[in-house]
Amino acid sequence: MKMVYTNKNRLIVGNVKNILEAHEIDVFLKNEFSQGGNGELSPFDTWPELWVLNDSDYDSATSVIENSLSKDTDPEWKCSTCGEINNASFGSCWKCQSDST
Repeated sequence: MKMVYTNKNRLIVGNVKNILEAHEIDVFLKNEFSQGGNGELSPFDTWPELWVLNDSDYDSATSVIENSLSKDTDPEWKCSTCGEINNASFGSCWKCQSDST
């Protein structure tokens, strides 16, 4: 097993876990509930960690994480009906409700 990701925010680590599992990469979440030990342990030692189960998946997992967390993966799009600029998270135009396709 190799660690591929860690963050102080358990929700972000959980999101990365879901993304990797969607790409059919087997992962293990370590230190999921260890933040209660903060103060007696170093804060960095209590951060949740995401580990790949198969070492051969390490390179593809790090690539998926990089692509998923980069800001360039979700560009805004322009509505072909009304010309409004929409956030990438919208599946339809917020102004005229036309589909993004």
